[in-house]
Amino acid sequence: MDIYLPIAGLSVNIFVIILLGGAVGMLSGMFGVGGGFLTTPLLIFYGIPPMVAAASASTQVTGASVSGVFAHMRRGGVDFHMGAVLVAGGLLGTIFGAVLFEVLEAWGQIDTVINILYTVLLGSIGGMMAKEAWQSVSATRSGKPLPPRKRRHHPLVANLPGRWRFYRSGLYISPLAPLILGFLTGILTMLLGVGGGFIMVPAMLYILGMSANVVVGTSLFQILFVTMSSTMVHSLTTRAVDIVLAVFLLIGSVTGAQIGARLAQRMRPDYLRLLLAAIVLIVALRMALGLGWQPDEIYTVQFL
Repeated sequence: MDIYLPIAGLSVNIFVIILLGGAVGMLSGMFGVGGGFLTTPLLIFYGIPPMVAAASASTQVTGASVSGVFAHMRRGGVDFHMGAVLVAGGLLGTIFGAVLFEVLEAWGQIDTVINILYTVLLGSIGGMMAKEAWQSVSATRSGKPLPPRKRRHHPLVANLPGRWRFYRSGLYISPLAPLILGFLTGILTMLLGVGGGFIMVPAMLYILGMSANVVVGTSLFQILFVTMSSTMVHSLTTRAVDIVLAVFLLIGSVTGAQIGARLAQRMRPDYLRLLLAAIVLIVALRMALGLGWQPDEIYTVQFL
C-alpha cells in the first residue's frame, strides 16, 4: 500500500518503510546503538531525498532514546552534570549546524555533503570497530585475553583550563572538553540526522575518560535533547522533516528493537560487534559507490 510523503514529494510503500524502521530497530536492540547512522543511508538508498532523510531520521532517534534514558536513570547510569554540559554544547552545535545546512542548501551541495560525510564517518568508524572486534575474537580463540584498557582522559583534555568535578563520571576536567564534544555532535545531528552515539560513546570513553557505567546513559541523555532541538530547528528553518515518514519509521523501530534484544541474548558480544562493523562498512561502501555512479535520472523536478 502506497502513501504520499508531503515533504519528500513522492509516494512510498508503507510496509517497506515500516520494515526499514524495523531493520534499524533490530540492529538497535542487538548492538545497543541508536541506529540513526543507518536510517539516513537506507532511506537514501530507497529514494528519499538526502535532505529529507537526514531531517526525518532525527525524529526517529528522539523517540527511540526516551525509553533508554529512563532505563539508565533507574539504575543510576546517567551523569546529569556531564549531560548538561554536553547538551549545552549540542544545542549550540545544532544552531550552527542549521546555518551551515541552509548555506549548503543554497549552494545546492547539501545532498553531496551528506553523502560524503556518511561515507567518511561510516568507513572510519566501521574500520575501527572491525579491528577492535577482530582482536577480541582472535584473543578469545587463542585463549589469551586482551589487556584491560586504562581509563584516562586524553592529554589535550588535561591541558584545558578551568577544571570541574564530575562526580558520577569520576572526572576532574575542564568543561570545555565535553562542551566541544557536544558542539560537534550537534552539528552532525543537524546535518546527518544521527543521534551521534556511535561517535559520542567512544569519545566519552577514550577522550574524556568517563566511567563505563555512565557512558551509555549520559550519551542517550544528550542525544534525547539534541535530537529534539534538531527536529524543531529543521521544522522551523529547512522545513525538511516529513512527519509521516518519521511516524512509520518509529512504528517499525519499536517492534524491531524488541526482536533484536532477544536475538542479542543468543549471540556472543564479540561476534555481534564484528557483524555490526561489517554492516557499517557495507553501507559506507555502497554510499561511496553512489557518489561515483551516474543516477538513472540526472534531473529531478520538485514543486516548492
